[in-house]
Amino acid sequence: MATNEKDYLLDELANKINENYDNNELLNPFGKNNLPDRERIIKIIKAIKRLMFPGYFGQGDFEKSSSRYFAGEMLSSIIEELKTQVLVALRYGSEAEKECEELAAEAEGICLDFAKKIPEIQKVLLTDIQAAYDGDPASGSKEAIIFSYPGFNAIFIYRIAHELYLKGIPFIPRMMTEYAHSRTGIDINPGAVIGEYFFIDHGTGVVIGETTEIGKNVKIYQGVTLGALSTRKGQLLAGKKRHPTIKDNVTIYSNASILGGETVIGENCTIGGNAFITEPVPANTQVSMKNPELTFKGREKKD
Repeated sequence: MATNEKDYLLDELANKINENYDNNELLNPFGKNNLPDRERIIKIIKAIKRLMFPGYFGQGDFEKSSSRYFAGEMLSSIIEELKTQVLVALRYGSEAEKECEELAAEAEGICLDFAKKIPEIQKVLLTDIQAAYDGDPASGSKEAIIFSYPGFNAIFIYRIAHELYLKGIPFIPRMMTEYAHSRTGIDINPGAVIGEYFFIDHGTGVVIGETTEIGKNVKIYQGVTLGALSTRKGQLLAGKKRHPTIKDNVTIYSNASILGGETVIGENCTIGGNAFITEPVPANTQVSMKNPELTFKGREKKD
């Protein structure tokens, strides 16, 4: 293709793309404030992880004697970084100067409230580590769970994102859990409510929907879906209970699907692999798929 032809083609394509910008507000960010910065959000997640688990992620020289100074510095940095991103999220599309000032104060208040929750989140995460250690004889140590378990990493990020979700922050909670999803294959909506001593074993392919409620001491395996029974009504279902409730002390084995807002799995139940459940299960029940019949055919030996 000649240079003139190429230039003409590129000019035409640019014009068509700009027409799309002009005709669809969703494609046109000009005149709006920027969206939160994904890389900054990831940086905040990593900083909170370093704060909660010092010495594991980049502080090889961490000493107990300097822990108060370390925690104070980290908290201050996290609050400032988070405040910037929360403000961007809150003011997206807003141009009124007075409103921006109000939103700045709101963003600071939200971040301080979030910081107050960090010690509590840290304690709950310790129960999740204990659950993983008790539930997996291959773990070797609790330190290994913190360092390397994808299930724990996804739960850690979920518990942070959930606090911001409860405060009604746009964008950021889902950005956080989608980062976890991309890293672990585990998709936990930040709106889900999950109790203490939660363990996801192996983890790949786990899906936990927005209105899911999970009690204490629940263990689930790879491929489990806690989802909606139907989403054909789309946005009409927003805010409604669409996902199941899992009570305390439940184990759900791999590739089970439990669907629907009225589906409640009672306390102390065990749900077998590949089960497909759309109705309540009473407490103390074991649910399993009937094993398919296996047929073995021998091969004739050749001389």
